[in-house]
Amino acid sequence: MLVIAFVMPSVMQVIYHFTTRNEWEFSQGRGQVVAPSLYDEGFIHCCTSEQVPEIRQRYFLGQEDAILLEINPQALCSQLVYEWSDSLEQTFPHIYGPINTDAVTEARLLPV
Repeated sequence: MLVIAFVMPSVMQVIYHFTTRNEWEFSQGRGQVVAPSLYDEGFIHCCTSEQVPEIRQRYFLGQEDAILLEINPQALCSQLVYEWSDSLEQTFPHIYGPINTDAVTEARLLPV
């Protein structure tokens, strides 16, 4: 399997992470978002603005408490790496560590 990974340059677009209302509220109290994938896979899944509609449709459509976090990559304390997904045939941003909540510029509750 060919894995393509690279760290983006210092000027980056915002990225997005889907979570739940409960997880976001809990994260604000501890100052960081720690998604289950960080423990299971070693990173937190994110997406670009262009990928948001597809990821929402695929994994979060109809979820009543879905929150979309907008993240400033330059404010992240953890490493951001863009990696190829064989299953979706696209490159996605992955965060290798918790997302510090001060890097989150917006949290939007998504309509069902």
